[in-house]
Amino acid sequence: MCRWAAWQGKPLFLSEILTAPDHSLIQQSREASKCKTAINADGFGLAWYDQHPNPGLYRDVYPAWSDANLKSLAEQVRARLFLAHVRASTGTATSRNNCHPFVQGKWSFMHNGQVGGFDSFRKDADMMIPDALYAHRKGATDSEALFLVACGMGLDHDPKAAMQAAVGAFEARSLRSGQGPHMRMAAGFSDGVTLYALRYASDDLAPSMFYQWNDDWQGWSVVSEPYDTAFGNWIEVPKGSFCRFTATEVKIEPFAPIYAQAQTPELRAV
Repeated sequence: MCRWAAWQGKPLFLSEILTAPDHSLIQQSREASKCKTAINADGFGLAWYDQHPNPGLYRDVYPAWSDANLKSLAEQVRARLFLAHVRASTGTATSRNNCHPFVQGKWSFMHNGQVGGFDSFRKDADMMIPDALYAHRKGATDSEALFLVACGMGLDHDPKAAMQAAVGAFEARSLRSGQGPHMRMAAGFSDGVTLYALRYASDDLAPSMFYQWNDDWQGWSVVSEPYDTAFGNWIEVPKGSFCRFTATEVKIEPFAPIYAQAQTPELRAV
């Protein structure tokens, strides 16, 4: 299982979360404490927003702790919103195109979890991606496919509904494949204005997710696991939740897949 961290608030150096804390994201890539995979060595990635509507993107296949460029970049780049991810593959190849975050236009997306039986319906999943978006399908992961399907289902207009429909479509196909766990996910994504996060599983083992408001930094941290327990005010996101973080506020709503909201022949066939 992967580890990730996101920030929304006043501009912050990426290093404050990626490298500086005792249990920073880079440290978690070597010694994660809240997931069954302690080592996350199958690549890393960053997406950040500052002066432009579309995010900057840096990804590579090296273990995060061994990339000197990542440390230097994190110490120099300051952003008001960023997503960072260290990867532990659940089966697909270690390649730059399979590293999170994934980007399409103004959107960036990262995911921790798995979709059971994805190999059995990979072609079906790819066919749900609209032609206009398919050029963005660079890798082979279930995460990237889910993201692009959600983009095609109206992520621009209603992020929660789009994710509910996309997750429902993938979970239904996983159930039909008979291979579990059918859906486990902790995802963070953004349009450069709002930071969204969701935590969901079809069983009782939803990947971990926490958030906190930082008075000193004036913003929200959203993480797979806390990077510094000294603050003592981390809040666990409940399973089955959809979160919206603006610069100063958070709104948490229930999240559940939608199967009946099928608007395409592929979904109506589920």
